[in-house]
Amino acid sequence: MWFVYILKCKNSDLYTGVTNNLQRRFGEHKSGKGGHFTKSFGAEAILYSEEYPDKIAALKREAQLKGWTRKKKLALISGNKKLLKKL
Repeated sequence: MWFVYILKCKNSDLYTGVTNNLQRRFGEHKSGKGGHFTKSFGAEAILYSEEYPDKIAALKREAQLKGWTRKKKLALISGNKKLLKKL
């Protein structure tokens, strides 16, 4: 199982990533051993995650989400389908 996730960083920025072990990866981000971005800005919380059966599907979804605006990501996180379609 693979996960696509969105983290809230300590500076309120959003970080999107992919992993096969969500809790381990979040721990790495929190301890400064994750990606360069979270090493610089710190990870605060997992705001959203989705499960995928394989790495390829997860990477495709991650790429899609990384192309979204912050506003659209926040609509996804909050479950606001109407706003999500509008954006």
